[in-house]
Parts: sequence; structure tokens; C-alpha cells
Amino acid sequence: MTIEDIQTHITTASKDTTEEFKRLFHGRGGLYEGWRHLTIDSIDSILSVALYFDEALEDELIEMLVAFTKDSKYKTLVIQRRYIKGTTSEVLVGELDEDIYVIENGIKIKLNLLSNRNSGYFPDMKTGREFVQNNAKDKRVLNLFSYTCAFSLTAKIGGAYEVVNVDMSKGALKTGMANHSLNAIDPRGTSFLAYNILKSFTKLKRKGPYDMIIIDPPSFQRGSFEATKDYEKLIKRLEELASEECLVLACLNSPELESDFIINMIEEFAPSFKFTRRLKNVKEFQSADEERSLKNLVFKRL
Repeated sequence: MTIEDIQTHITTASKDTTEEFKRLFHGRGGLYEGWRHLTIDSIDSILSVALYFDEALEDELIEMLVAFTKDSKYKTLVIQRRYIKGTTSEVLVGELDEDIYVIENGIKIKLNLLSNRNSGYFPDMKTGREFVQNNAKDKRVLNLFSYTCAFSLTAKIGGAYEVVNVDMSKGALKTGMANHSLNAIDPRGTSFLAYNILKSFTKLKRKGPYDMIIIDPPSFQRGSFEATKDYEKLIKRLEELASEECLVLACLNSPELESDFIINMIEEFAPSFKFTRRLKNVKEFQSADEERSLKNLVFKRL
């Protein structure tokens, strides 16, 4: 695929004039030869580009994107070079407002596009959030590794009786609180707990049992969570946190680990839960190998 092909691709994809988030180009899925390092997102009037490692054609690509932005509906172009540690993102066209947010199914989520790491929003988790919204009514929800609490927004909008958000990062939880305020969500019945989850099962059990448990950890975060060794610790405590008909959404975003990593673990350590289905991924995030992409796995206690 040439740079001209990418321009044609994003020109077609951006014809949708919605202000909601849309991924225009998903090189990470491995479907476009030579462009696994590139993603391009549409956020209303912002074109947000992420580069995951250095490539020879970067200058030509950016030159095309600058020209494309100036001749399109977009007023701002932001480049995030993920392969350069410690640097901030660069605004190449226009300027960023101080407070910006993305819109997903009408829900607003605050963004930090100047960060060179995570922006506060994971767009590939859209179908997981839709599942929570559609199944949260009258439930007590435990949202583990809540980050900026996007799952909490959809749970509350879906009619959850109570949501307990848990994350080690006080900063992420503070943004989560701001997200609830941004969407005019009644704060009653919502808590934000800055706990080390792996050391807080007794505290969490006291607040239970939970009718829905969301497990959305990082695949690898040094000193915090490593899926290969720490996911098992969560699963072993699952049954004592859960109500009799609890739903679990277990998420896994490691390309090295397949769905069976979670399915087999729950079968062994939480046998009262049965695997029901894997949620389909957002179509714009299609991958050449779906087992290397995001896994959203649903289990129900029977």
C-alpha cells in the first residue's frame, strides 16, 4: 500500500460527517502491508495520528496528512510518535482546545491528545461498553482497572443500581469523576476507589456481591499487572465477589495470549461460571488474526 492509497482510503472513510469518533485507518491489524505502525482517527474536527515505530516514509506520510487536513473538514492535525519515550504529541495543523472530548454513542469522554501514551479513551472497547450498557440495568457493577471509568458511564446510563470503580491511578479516577460530571450522571451510587486490586479483595468483597464484574487490565504494566501471572489471581477470587447470577466481561488485549487463556482459567478456578460468547470487535479494528486482537469474553454464573 502506497501513501497515495492511504490518502484515498482516509478520504473515503472520512466522508461520514458524524462528530462521533471513527477510526479511519487501522494499520495495527496487519491488513495493510508495511503500515502496521500507523493508526489515523477522526475526532470531530481533529485528525489524530499515532506512529508506533520509526519508518523510512514517515516524512512523506506526514506531508500528505498535513495537505489532506488543510483540504478537508479537519481543523487540527495531531501526531503522536509512540516510539519516542518522554516526548509529547505534536500539533502540526491548527490548535487544540484545553478541554476536548470524544463522543461515543452520544457519551462524552475526556481526552488528552498531547500525551504520547494513552489519551484517556480506548476506542476498540466500544462493543464491550455497549454490552455493559445493555446489561447493567438494576445491577451492582464492579469495574476493575477502571482507568477513566468509561465502563462506569455506560453502566450508569444503562440503569446500574451501583458502580464501584477501582484503579491504582488517582489521576485516572479523577478524570473518571470528570467524565461522569461531563455527562450529567447522578453521582449517587458511584464510587471511585484508588486500590491496588490484587491486594484489596477483602475490601471489595465487603461491598459485594456484584451482579456484573468487568475485568479490563493492562496486558503488561511493570509493578502493577502482568496478564500471564496476575490474571489467575483475579479469577481465583471471582466466585467470592460474585452474586448467584453474575455476568463477567473479561477483557484481554495481548496479541500473544488467545481466548483460551481466559476460558481455561475460569473453567479451572471459577467453575460456576460458563463461557457464553466472545463479543465481536468494532469493524474498523479488523485484524488479520482475530486471536491477536482484543478479546472481550462474556461469562455467566449458573
